[in-house]
Amino acid sequence: MIPGVVNALLAGHDFILLGLRGQAKTRLLRSLTAFLDDAIPVLAGSELNEDPLAPCTVPGRRMLAEMGDDAPVAWMEREARFQEKLATPDVSIADLLGDIDPIKAATRHLTYADPEVIHFGIVPRTNRGIFAINELPDLAPRIQVGLLNLLEERDLQIRGFPIRLPLDLLLVFSANPEDYTNRGSIITPLKDRISSQILTHYPADVRTAATITAQEAWLDRPTESGDGATVVIPEDVRMLIEEIAMAARDSDLVDQSSGVSARLAISALELLGSNLERRALTLGEDPVRPRLCDLHMLLPAITGKVEMVYEGEQQGAEVVARKLIGEAVKTTFVARFPEIPRALGSGGSDDAVPYANIVAWFKGGHTVVLADDQPFDDYWQELTQVPGLLALAEKHTESTARADLGWLAELVLEGLHQHLKLAREDLDSQISYKEMVKLQLLSRRRRAGRGSTSDVN
Repeated sequence: MIPGVVNALLAGHDFILLGLRGQAKTRLLRSLTAFLDDAIPVLAGSELNEDPLAPCTVPGRRMLAEMGDDAPVAWMEREARFQEKLATPDVSIADLLGDIDPIKAATRHLTYADPEVIHFGIVPRTNRGIFAINELPDLAPRIQVGLLNLLEERDLQIRGFPIRLPLDLLLVFSANPEDYTNRGSIITPLKDRISSQILTHYPADVRTAATITAQEAWLDRPTESGDGATVVIPEDVRMLIEEIAMAARDSDLVDQSSGVSARLAISALELLGSNLERRALTLGEDPVRPRLCDLHMLLPAITGKVEMVYEGEQQGAEVVARKLIGEAVKTTFVARFPEIPRALGSGGSDDAVPYANIVAWFKGGHTVVLADDQPFDDYWQELTQVPGLLALAEKHTESTARADLGWLAELVLEGLHQHLKLAREDLDSQISYKEMVKLQLLSRRRRAGRGSTSDVN
């Protein structure tokens, strides 16, 4: 994609970025101002940012003829040379190109045949700059027709005035292929006049995605007193959040033609930071670090950002979101810990089968209960009671911090659950890990009408 943009700029092409939502099309277009000069001279008072040495309008040429070298000059910063318009069905030709201004004609005693009665639109007013139209298919076809001459000949036709202006203008556009069928389309003559069509895409790997998310997420939050708790989100946790977005982009339950926005990971990371901040305020933890049981608080960032196919809609947004989190955790677990054998006995050497003693402990009727609002000492006590769990976590990290060990210990439990070796029950903000058979019996009793109606995984 980047070489395509570079080549289009070097060729002086008007171009369009074509891609699914959340692929930073608008951000990329706005970043083009970095290639502009810091400031340029313009004829002061000019509507079209005219070059003081070569004005292109009648008033500009008149001013230069009358004042010569004394003509006033202003300096235009690079940020002012970028303008954009969100394409909506109510956008008019007058908005983009211009119209006759009857008030100007009346106050200056001009006839409607005088070109000076024209009030220029936002496009010519961006002369010597960059103009972007976002979501181009949403622009009505008759308005798209009005851009044809502007793109090819740089002509403006306003209420019968064929105005030839040497506009120094780069026109760029963005569009989502999904819009071609849902909301509108780009007319064929306009597509032909846009010199380059560049396809955008999502990050190809989690590390690149995590870098983008860290750049965009709001985590550096000042407190009124300045003495708020330190929120620490390790790199492993950030990678896991990116794995959730990656899982959504590979899921058969998610409509891939709609795409999964990069905003999913950004919003999820911000919610995780907020949940840690809330726990710090409630329990007085400082510094405060993530727990795996915090991930259920990320559901609001996921459910609103994935469009589901029919099967996903039948299951429900929250169920699909939990499955996506589970797939991400499973991917993270498999990359970090030894493989779980299909047949796991009730005992054995920790070196040969590091999970056997853990599963055997749960088969003895024991349960681990974890929650995001649990005091850390209670949370730690729940994990330490499982034989071999923390020892296994220590083998796969260089950190000695209890919070980091607790995260990895939870990852082991969740990995065993995702491989169907342990059962998990969710009740509000509380997660319980139990023997698989025992929880299946409880689930059957609840379906028969006894017990609570909590969500059972």
